[in-house]
Amino acid sequence: MRILFDHGTPFPLRGTLAGHSITRTPDLGWDRLSNGELLTAAEQAGFTLLLTTDKNIRYQQNLAGRTIAILVLGTSQWPVLRLHVQRIADAVNAVTPGSYTEVVIPFG
Repeated sequence: MRILFDHGTPFPLRGTLAGHSITRTPDLGWDRLSNGELLTAAEQAGFTLLLTTDKNIRYQQNLAGRTIAILVLGTSQWPVLRLHVQRIADAVNAVTPGSYTEVVIPFG
């Protein structure tokens, strides 16, 4: 699966998603695109999944008709996320085209 990490997604998470091709938005010069522009660029480039920490994306964008799946992490804090990497990997592996999923990450 081709996964695009949005600017807030902790890069160490990459090592826990074996078997996937991962690119970060800054690597493509896309870190300054608005969410709508980013989703369109990612779809046109053939990405399967946008992994983000932007919990407001579903309220700011019309996601109907999108082909890219969106997975929202409950936090951008790597020390917290690293305790839940299996939950995140399971969610990544379960996405379907155009789906929207939030992974709730408990604190504490």
